Amino acid sequence: MPRLEPVSRSFFALALAALLAGPAAAAYQVTTVTEGGTISGKVEFEGLVPTRKVIPTKDRETCGKIRNEPEVTLGSDKGVQDAVVYLKKLTKGKAWEKPAKNPELVNKGCEFVPRVQALPLGTSLVTLNEDPVMHNIHSFSGKSTVFNVALPIKGQKAEKHLDTEGMVRFECDAHGWMRGYVYVADNPYYTVTAKNGTFSLLDVPPGSYTLVAWQEYAGATEIPVTVEAKKVAQVTVDLKKK
Repeated sequence: MPRLEPVSRSFFALALAALLAGPAAAAYQVTTVTEGGTISGKVEFEGLVPTRKVIPTKDRETCGKIRNEPEVTLGSDKGVQDAVVYLKKLTKGKAWEKPAKNPELVNKGCEFVPRVQALPLGTSLVTLNEDPVMHNIHSFSGKSTVFNVALPIKGQKAEKHLDTEGMVRFECDAHGWMRGYVYVADNPYYTVTAKNGTFSLLDVPPGSYTLVAWQEYAGATEIPVTVEAKKVAQVTVDLKKK
């Protein structure tokens, strides 16, 4: 009888890891949406708008003086500007709309411009320094670093792929008050609210979903929404500090 070679421990370790991991998460599937509906609504904030004190500790000629900034930007009728709205755990539907060019996150006046964006998974984001001072861009998913890049020269830029789903927070290691946010979407049903807090999600397959509205100060608020074929589901999301 032929002698069997012993199977390595690493093989057993890999097999066990695959078994424990279970099935891989399903990727988003593009389908033809012929009976799609629309989710249209508004994100609102009740009560007194809180402020935070910004204290520039260096480069004040570029970064400005001590000031108070609102934690929530309100438009008309309590509408919240720059809230991210998206559908949670949606696995199939309309095709992605890719940006016409790589979006930018600009360091200008020691602020991130735009402060809030929402982009498809896999997008290349260009970080650009328009200030005559050094910025060190440090991005996080939760507590984990996504990328960390120094831009010491005005006009310098760096390009990074966004391969981590969910909310990515941007900070500057050289200017601790700077904050920016990019929501990296795993499906194409997402948007950022307009100045008056309104939004629309188009071509949504009929069904029941969880709609999420996220804002930097208030965090995430979830509400159920049901979409009927070729109809508009009207929703209002009321934000408040958790």
